[in-house]
Amino acid sequence: MSNTLSPLPAEALRRTCDPEAFTFTTTAELAGLTEVLGQPRAVAALEFGVGAASHGFNLFALGQPGSGKTTLIREYLERRARSQPAPPDLCYVHNFDDGRRPLLLQLPAGKAVQFKQDMAALVRELREAIPRAFESKAYTEQRDRLLQDVEEKRREELSRLEAHVSKFGFQLIRAPGGLLLAPMINGQLITEADAEKLSDEQREKLAQIRERLEKDVEAVIRRVRELEKGTRAAMRALDTATAAGATRHLVDELRARYHDVAAVLRYLDAVQTDIVENADETADAFRRDREKEAPAAAPPALPGLALPEENPFIRYEVNVLVDNGGLSGAPVVLESNPTYHNLVGRIEHRSVWGGVATNFTLIKPGALHRANGGYLILPARECLLNPYAWEGLKRALKDRAVYIEELGVQLSLLSTVTLEPEPAPLNIKVVLIGSPLIYYLLYAYDEDFQKLFKVKADFTTEMDRTPEAEQAYALFVSTIAGQEAAPPFDRGAVARVVEYGARFAGDQTKLTTRFGEIADLVREAAHRASQASRATVTAEDVRAAEAARRYRNNLVEERLQEALARGTLLIETRGAAVGRVNGLSVLSLGDYAFGHPARITATAGPGQRGVVSIEREVELSGPIHGKGVLILSGYLLQKYGAAAPLGLSASLVFEQSYGEVEGDSASLAELYALLSALAGLPLRQDLAVTGSVNQHGQVQPVGGVTEKVEGFFDACLKKGLTGAQGVILPAANRDHLMLRDDVVAAVRAGQFQVWAVETVDEGLELLTGRPAGAPDQRGAYPKGSVHRAVAERLAQFARALKEQPARRRAGRPAGKKAGRRKA
Repeated sequence: MSNTLSPLPAEALRRTCDPEAFTFTTTAELAGLTEVLGQPRAVAALEFGVGAASHGFNLFALGQPGSGKTTLIREYLERRARSQPAPPDLCYVHNFDDGRRPLLLQLPAGKAVQFKQDMAALVRELREAIPRAFESKAYTEQRDRLLQDVEEKRREELSRLEAHVSKFGFQLIRAPGGLLLAPMINGQLITEADAEKLSDEQREKLAQIRERLEKDVEAVIRRVRELEKGTRAAMRALDTATAAGATRHLVDELRARYHDVAAVLRYLDAVQTDIVENADETADAFRRDREKEAPAAAPPALPGLALPEENPFIRYEVNVLVDNGGLSGAPVVLESNPTYHNLVGRIEHRSVWGGVATNFTLIKPGALHRANGGYLILPARECLLNPYAWEGLKRALKDRAVYIEELGVQLSLLSTVTLEPEPAPLNIKVVLIGSPLIYYLLYAYDEDFQKLFKVKADFTTEMDRTPEAEQAYALFVSTIAGQEAAPPFDRGAVARVVEYGARFAGDQTKLTTRFGEIADLVREAAHRASQASRATVTAEDVRAAEAARRYRNNLVEERLQEALARGTLLIETRGAAVGRVNGLSVLSLGDYAFGHPARITATAGPGQRGVVSIEREVELSGPIHGKGVLILSGYLLQKYGAAAPLGLSASLVFEQSYGEVEGDSASLAELYALLSALAGLPLRQDLAVTGSVNQHGQVQPVGGVTEKVEGFFDACLKKGLTGAQGVILPAANRDHLMLRDDVVAAVRAGQFQVWAVETVDEGLELLTGRPAGAPDQRGAYPKGSVHRAVAERLAQFARALKEQPARRRAGRPAGKKAGRRKA
């Protein structure tokens, strides 16, 4: 088998991109990218979700961070929104029936600001027209005539009353408290001294007359009050008619301008009714406003503590909540901070002498208002983290309306009087962006989530590497260069970017769709070309950008390589040793991952414990690694346990490992170390091993093979390349290799090798230099093979275990039974 297995050729270690496959010279000849790249499944979900008009077909876009979900979704929605009509403007106005419940008006896009200006102009005109109407000669004459009429009638009534009471010897006296009756004798008012001189009969008679006259006085007073009441009604009618005459033509002009907006017409009717019904107060307010000649005072040092003067005209203002006049289509809003108030809006307050006050002009919109009639993009994690934001969003989607409520009032934390604005009807598509974990947790534990977000847009992190995909990468590079005003990329530079995309995907047949990483590489390469005053970005600029990014991130990797070179970490890259093999692992530091070798050792002897992982015993390994170790026991049982039970106690350990070990990618190396310890055969230390294994000896693929190969290559480079060093990896991982240029060059020069194996035996022969051996019909392995040596050693262990009870019995004193004492 060792004669037929050959190392992989250099061409198989990295799939290059031929620059000649591109038809352009530089990306300046290419147009920008106009479609979502590499996400056909997600685009299909977006098209369905935004096109479905039924309730609840909102979207959740899930995928790994850095896959460009937010940018791709926003650009897709913006392209779609351009072909849709702009939604109506939203504004709040005063409710003349109930001031605590402002009314919502919807106007055609761009009309709300004009309506606000028109109402402000109406108030300015009313400030002139109403005082002028109330100061006109016609109004003054009618008012004076009404006042004169009532005064004359009042005098007549009082004159008749005075004449009436004088007949009975009383005089009518006007006092601050009303009209008083005073008795007279001989034309003179009776004093207290005179009243005491009167007889009881006379006093009784005066009292009876006074009582009768008081009823007459009350009747006259009632008639006078009726006269005054009628006059006041006439005055109000006069004021109403005057105000109506002064405002009718002004309001009618607005009615004509907004004749097609029924809500505005109803509001204008309410405005005119309010002005007319409160004509006297309105006239006084307009008159006082006009008579203000002093300039506005400078704001106080602490304006929040000043008592603002009551503005009588604020109820005629218009609070423009959303102005869609500048839109060329439906709105697309990205709210990166979805707090409760940022979503549903807020009611602001002003401080007034230690308290707070508000009105409908202080109502502010939320993202749901701004995106109404279009699309709203929200990060799911932030929406869930902000208190009550998730519940507020769900309520708006369920009710199809946006209620602006103060959170403190909703939680009964505040008892101040506040507003209850009319809710805004909601017609919106919401796109939540988050990780798969958030999606599946919400789907499992939030019963509303399934009803409100029925469309899943799953973004993948890679796409097939086809000629069309490579051409699309070129368009992407052209787009980024155009956006950054950077130099164009030549064909070689684009080809290098394509190779970087395949390396980032970890697959020769794939390209990454995490375009944030690709865009950063493009920007850095363009920056290097600009610094060198080159008009075009070349492949060398891209290579330099790759190397610089690695240098910025690989400090820990360099420290480990230094430890290997100095012998602090015990790794051998020459010679052979029994029960020892170089395994490979990947260390991830968030934005950077690298491979490094680790020594794996094994010991074995007779016993009943089986295969024991020291990491597992001290709880320094995860469950997947524990599973891999148990599979080794299954392999031994399948390979050597058919004839007799295995009497084995073996231990495995990652030497100089002080952190947790997880994954089964070291199980192949652990098996080789175990077989070496059992057979007593040394393993080559110039080879490193990675791969998973099953119970039948088949080698299974693992992750991070590119980083692992490079990690061992760097270790060998530090200690000196011999030409015999290399890595054994699963054959199924061939397509996952996208090695660095220096590693490929070393393989091409015969200084390093990469072996791909499909079975345990193939790697075993490489490591031992002996045939693995295949069993004959009786299940026996040929002499000189590795498996024969292992089987013989296991047989020795079994015999040793059988002999132990006999030796223990032979060593006991005669006449005594084991485990029993004499009395």
